Amino acid sequence: MDTLRTPDERFENLPGYPFRPNYLEIPGDEGSTLRVHYIDEGPKGAPVVLLLHGEPSWSYLYRKMIPPVVAAGYRAVAPDLIGFGRSDKPAQKEDYTYQRLVSWTRATIEALDLQGITLFCQDWGGLIGLRILAKDGDRFSRLIAANTGLPTGGEMPEAFFQWQDFSQKVSKFPIGRVINGATVSSLSREVLAAYEAPFPDESYKAGARAMPSLVPTDPGDPEAKINRDLWRRRLVKWPKPVLTAFSDSDPITGGGEQIFQRLMPGAKGRPHVTIGAAGHFLQEDKGEELAQVIINFARDS
Repeated sequence: MDTLRTPDERFENLPGYPFRPNYLEIPGDEGSTLRVHYIDEGPKGAPVVLLLHGEPSWSYLYRKMIPPVVAAGYRAVAPDLIGFGRSDKPAQKEDYTYQRLVSWTRATIEALDLQGITLFCQDWGGLIGLRILAKDGDRFSRLIAANTGLPTGGEMPEAFFQWQDFSQKVSKFPIGRVINGATVSSLSREVLAAYEAPFPDESYKAGARAMPSLVPTDPGDPEAKINRDLWRRRLVKWPKPVLTAFSDSDPITGGGEQIFQRLMPGAKGRPHVTIGAAGHFLQEDKGEELAQVIINFARDS
C-alpha cells in the first residue's frame, strides 16, 4: 500500500492550533505500518475525552473545544484519521474500506491504552467510533453523539446523495469549500487554508474522496448488515450514559438524534441538547458551547 505523508511545514502557524504533535505507528496492510498523528492535551492520569472527527476535516476541527475541556480537568485526545491531517494517507481510493477505517482507529485507541473514555463523535467519527464502542464497550464510560449515526442501509436524505455524487465526480475536491458550505458561520481565508493544509494536491485526497461512497445506503450492503447486528446485539444493550448534541441546521443528519434517544438505554431521561445556529460541522460553529456540553455531561453522569 503506497502512502503519502504531508510535509510538516504545511502545518506551521495555523490559526488557533498551538498543540504539540504526537505520533504512533499502527499496522497498515501486509506487514506495513502507518503513522498516526494525535493531539494529547491535559494530565495523562485525567479522565479521557476522545474527540473523533469525520471527513474531510481533521483534528483542527476541535481546536476550540480542547482548551476548555483540558481546563476543566480532562485529558483531550484527538487523533487524525488515517488519510487526514498529519496522519499518513494511503494513495489509492481502493485502500480505504469501512472496516479498515475502523481497524486503524481501534489500533490507535489500543496503542494509547485509553480507558474510561468519554467519546465525542461527529460525522464519520461516529460511523467508526460507534463500531468500536459496540465491540469494546468496557473501554468507554459515556457517549456524546453529534451529527452522526451508525447507518444500516435505511432511507437517507436527498442531501446526502447529492453530496455523495459530488464527491465522486468533482475534478478537484475542494476541502475548504466543503467545510465552509457545511457551517452556518463564514470561515476566514486563514481557517479555510488550515483545513486545506493536509492536502498539498489531489493525490493526497484519496480518503476524502472514498469515504462518502463507503457509507452503507443499501440494506444489502455487507457493512449495513454489520451495523444492524451491532445495533441489535450490542448498542441497544449498552447501559452507560448517552447524550445527543445535534445541531439545528444540518440537512444530512437532522433527526438522527431520535435513533439514539429511542434505542440506547443510557439515553433515557438525559438532558439532550440541540445546538442552535450550527451546521453539519457544529464544532466549527459552536465549539465552545459543545465543550461545555461535554464538561457538564462528564461531570454529572
